[in-house]
Amino acid sequence: MTKKLYITTAIDYVNASPHLGHALEKIQADVVARYHRSLKEDVFFLTGSDENSLKNVQSAEKEGISTEDLVAKNADVFKNLKKSLSLSYDEFIRTTEERHIKGSKKLWLACKDDIYKKKYTGLYCVGCEEFYKESELQNGLCVEHKTKPELIEEENYFFKLSKYQNKIKELIEGDKLKIIPKKRKNEILSFINSGIEDICISRSSERSRGWGIDVPDDSSQKIWVWFDALSNYINALGYADDEDNFKIWWQENENKLHVIGKGISRFHAVYWIGMLMSAGLSLPSEIFIHGYLTVANQKMSKSLGNVVDPVELVKKYGTDAVRYYLLREITPTEDGDFTYEKFEQRYNSDLAGGIGNLLARTVTLAKKPVFNNLKPTEKIKSETEKYKKEYNDFLGEFKFNDALKSIWELISHCDKYINEEKPWEEKGNSSQVISDVLFSLGEISEILKIFLPETSEKIKLSLEKTESIILFLRLTK
Repeated sequence: MTKKLYITTAIDYVNASPHLGHALEKIQADVVARYHRSLKEDVFFLTGSDENSLKNVQSAEKEGISTEDLVAKNADVFKNLKKSLSLSYDEFIRTTEERHIKGSKKLWLACKDDIYKKKYTGLYCVGCEEFYKESELQNGLCVEHKTKPELIEEENYFFKLSKYQNKIKELIEGDKLKIIPKKRKNEILSFINSGIEDICISRSSERSRGWGIDVPDDSSQKIWVWFDALSNYINALGYADDEDNFKIWWQENENKLHVIGKGISRFHAVYWIGMLMSAGLSLPSEIFIHGYLTVANQKMSKSLGNVVDPVELVKKYGTDAVRYYLLREITPTEDGDFTYEKFEQRYNSDLAGGIGNLLARTVTLAKKPVFNNLKPTEKIKSETEKYKKEYNDFLGEFKFNDALKSIWELISHCDKYINEEKPWEEKGNSSQVISDVLFSLGEISEILKIFLPETSEKIKLSLEKTESIILFLRLTK
């Protein structure tokens, strides 16, 4: 049987347009999906939009439009990142879709033995859509959003998450649910060891401004946005009414990967797992957690005016240049920084001056009348295979930056080979040198496909037609 991979990203709040941090996650997941397809595996790649949040209601009120219009408008912008960023996702799910609403309610009912109602007073962060203990705040503020949570008192439904504490802990400790990197795994275990409490999974319809999914058989309450949002991962597969597809991709599939940011790790590695256990459903196999993207070492913020629009960045520099920077410059599991200066430096040195220069000079030499296309030497094949092995090893560990580094080391090796042998002098081995580098460029084109799909195709066409093209126009000040 063909191996299957189900890969998902977090679904994004659509209270505003996407920023470069959203692009980072989607591109990382896209590389994983493309890599596994290149291994001839069946891949289902899902992303989507989270539309039932109170912050969407608040944003719509500020804009003076209906919440329905706001989420529809912004969901389209997120959906269109597929073209801007060359994403290869198979489905985009919106949490206002009927299949999602039906699936969320079905999951609620499947967990009903672990759901109860009680009065509650707590500190609620609208940004996180989460209640926090005093001890989890920093100087009385939400660590994530630096805002003061609201004190909320109402009667809501609760989920018996505490019942699953030991099972979840055993699962993570034994790597049956693998959390990458280890640092995040340890953070999750520390959170579990501090004592898991039952979680509030509904909000009053009044406080939700009537927006959201009704609790089954109780329209006075809306399902908590995280309980409904997390279920998107199974709803897109037909949990509500497509048993065969759901069975194939979720219940019987051993390779289910969530790609998420560090700020929502507990929701995925603890809350979601408890919900699935309660419902008697299969569990994900892996959670890959990336860091945040800052701008000039500051968090992206509208108030600071430093939010970077990925669509505008693509318009200025091109899709593959944006993909390259985010994948090469940013260590996947750590926080990374963006500045235009660093971006343009990478662009000129690695893209225009690296792969772009190597292709142009090699194809130009190959067009000379004296060139005879020969078989590549064993030495160049061996060198190329060495770098390809490194690349594969790194990709298996989600080390996108190191995988790209290996490719660029092969590019540097080819440049050095040309510089040392000087084939333009048309000595006896000139044709062999050019043939060797053409072979390596063909291999580079193939392994670059998952990172820079447009560039890969351009290299391939340039080699086939022996036509020199400018891959990346050098930037000048």
